[in-house]
Amino acid sequence: MTAETILYIVIAAVISSMLAVFMYGYRSKYSGKLKWVFGILRFLTLFAILILLINPKFKSETYTFVKPSLPVVIDNSSSVSELNQTNNVSEILKKLKAHENLNDKFDLSFFTFGNDFKATDSVTFTETNTNIAKALSATNEVFKNTIAPTLLISDGNQTLGNDYEFSSATFKNPVYPVILGDSTKYTDLKVERLNTNRYAFLKNQFPVEAILVYNGTGAVTSQFVISQGAAVVYRENVSFSETDNTKTITLTLPATRVGLQKYTAQIVPLEGEKNKVNNSKQFAVEVIDQATNVLVVSALVHPDLGMFKKAIETNEQRKVTFAKPSEAVAQLEDNQLVILYQPNRSFASVFSEISALKMNTFIISGTETDWNFLNSAQAVFQKEITGQQEDAAAELNVNYGAFAMEDIGFSNFPPLPTLFGELQVTVPHEVILHQTVSGFNTANAMLATAEINGKRDALWDVEGLWKWRAQSYLQNNDFQEFDTFVGKLVQYLASNKRRSRLEVSNESFYYNNSPIKISAQYFDKNYVFDNRASLTISVVEEESKQRTVFPMLLKNNFYEVDVNSLPAGAYNFTVAVGDEAIARSGSFTILDFNVEQQFGNANISKLNRVATHTNGMAYFPYQIDALVASLLNDERFQAIEKSEQKIVPLIDWKYLLALIVLFLTAEWFIRKYNGLI
Repeated sequence: MTAETILYIVIAAVISSMLAVFMYGYRSKYSGKLKWVFGILRFLTLFAILILLINPKFKSETYTFVKPSLPVVIDNSSSVSELNQTNNVSEILKKLKAHENLNDKFDLSFFTFGNDFKATDSVTFTETNTNIAKALSATNEVFKNTIAPTLLISDGNQTLGNDYEFSSATFKNPVYPVILGDSTKYTDLKVERLNTNRYAFLKNQFPVEAILVYNGTGAVTSQFVISQGAAVVYRENVSFSETDNTKTITLTLPATRVGLQKYTAQIVPLEGEKNKVNNSKQFAVEVIDQATNVLVVSALVHPDLGMFKKAIETNEQRKVTFAKPSEAVAQLEDNQLVILYQPNRSFASVFSEISALKMNTFIISGTETDWNFLNSAQAVFQKEITGQQEDAAAELNVNYGAFAMEDIGFSNFPPLPTLFGELQVTVPHEVILHQTVSGFNTANAMLATAEINGKRDALWDVEGLWKWRAQSYLQNNDFQEFDTFVGKLVQYLASNKRRSRLEVSNESFYYNNSPIKISAQYFDKNYVFDNRASLTISVVEEESKQRTVFPMLLKNNFYEVDVNSLPAGAYNFTVAVGDEAIARSGSFTILDFNVEQQFGNANISKLNRVATHTNGMAYFPYQIDALVASLLNDERFQAIEKSEQKIVPLIDWKYLLALIVLFLTAEWFIRKYNGLI
């Protein structure tokens, strides 16, 4: 308490004493004993009330000992079982949980990782991918402010994500890898990587790149073969040595038939080779006879133009070309969609030709847009002209129903510049993104689509969209989510196909180590998205005719199912709506590729380097006792005494109010007992 508070308390005691003396000591009619009792009770009551008014604050300090944390991060991928290490993992976990001294010194927590990172000690070794970088980064984030040596129980073979060796270099806490696998090196040839396009155009050549790796001693020779069914379409002899152990083969194959074309790439196994699963990989290419052509018309040079080209051409079925307004008129008929970037009066002839051809348009407006011209050049979007600028953020309309989409984190994207003014859409339309300024919805559309008489138009009323694509990369470590969103928007605008009440979206082929998602949208008779419908998908394997039925789950403005539990093969499917005679059918192929079967050994060298970079140490399962002893004896990992200081005002002390009531009650009872009331 401060000196000022103590002075107030002394004054309160003096005032309480004086009032008590005045009431019961000066010319009091009570006897001597009662006079003292009443005086003391009144003094205590008045003093307690005044103390409450002064409300002094008291400090309380508590001390606690916090044990260091010991996160145990377990590889739950199928490669662990492929290396016959499941029993070792079970024994390690059993020893860690049962070790009394270890649990006394550390606060143990268990996590598993594969495709995702989870807080659990239940291991199944069925995950189809291994993302060690994600697991280590998540652990480092959770325990960044604590002492937390990390046990990484893994074979070190990563199939997904960033390189964990480099990302672990910045970790605060040491990493102790427990290496699942032995140090024995077996002779092995494998197809390390196979790069090819997902789509190819009819009568064109498509590229294939294969990276072949040899592990072993001495020189060997084999053959690299690509076959389609029973026919061999490419063959090449390859030689390796202990020093020259990697070969990159680049070739092209002809696209002679429309449709899905499946191939198998194989490096012929050596005699006595232990792991032959990684000698071959399947891949597929969908051959199409034409691309969706998108023309971008702009009088400006802007980073957004490059962003749109990158995002749209992520899907190889689409091709983007650029033209100035003076060049665009002659090219319009060769394109299915025209993107008009920040139109001004130089676009007059372009808009006239678009109107004559009844082409779909996608307008991007911003601070350089001439809305005096744009308001007169078309009748779909009209904007108030103020000559002022503002920065606007986006808010997703989850009820948008023209096509299925997911929230890619629009609320985390930075505000972008646009011209201030009310925006009106004068035809039937739907809003994808609402405009917000400083957190308030302005009732203006930022991104909207309109459809009338079969013609589709869209407006995106901000510039600097390249920043959103960059932000999406920072959030997800890739551009896929943002590019998929732009791709769906372009796909919708580039098509004049009449919308049906049940729309189904799927890929022609999938790899079985990736999500196999099929989505659908169902609309009522007024073409309003129906989120109360019951959708199911019936999947039939072409050879066995085995039928499997899955329910489709509601997700924002669409229904979705992930059928990655299905084995590799060719499938036909039918999506049906319960209680309605509406259904849509299609087909897809699942290619057999288990990336977790590609490894014959643990990646011991990389795990050792991770341990060295983080000041930890690597161990094998049979050395688990030595690992525990090292953790127990390491002086870096000690419990920390933490003090917590609380400042509590007296008014929060409810017992003082109870004492006041007690003093007043006691005085009343004494008066009553002595017949003074």
